[in-house]
Amino acid sequence: MILGLSVSTFTLVHVIISLIGIGSGLIVLYGMLTSHKPGAWTGLFLATTVLTSATGFLFDSPFGPARVVGIISLVLLAIALLALYGRHLIGAWRPIYVVTALMALYLNCLVGVTQAFQKLDFLRPLAPTQSEPPFLVAQGVLLAIFVVIGLVALRGYHPERAATA
Repeated sequence: MILGLSVSTFTLVHVIISLIGIGSGLIVLYGMLTSHKPGAWTGLFLATTVLTSATGFLFDSPFGPARVVGIISLVLLAIALLALYGRHLIGAWRPIYVVTALMALYLNCLVGVTQAFQKLDFLRPLAPTQSEPPFLVAQGVLLAIFVVIGLVALRGYHPERAATA
């Protein structure tokens, strides 16, 4: 039992929160690419991504890569929250927010891809040890996409300009 839920129910809740985080994060990313001011989607993305990382620590597992990713994600999210809500994206806080928020989204997606290769019957045989080319290609493509989109968002995200236009 975890927080009064069976492990399977808690896992389902954790996965749903994670998928909401990824989905809302993609909407936030689109908003960055189009210089929309942060709104409710941003709050949902940050909250569910924090919850995803935090609830991951409640699973009974040894310290390893998953926990390291969770720690890094929580640190990134703390900085993103400070940049957005504490410093209001003023000056250097705008690019700091873009980088940290997108890195947190990337890590959530990275875990999603990893879990897909571990749990989905049609992917598991392609990379049973997660060191095979299909897994490495999937991770590499994901990273490349986030680097390119992140650079575009970093250069183009100026919500203060959109607000005055």
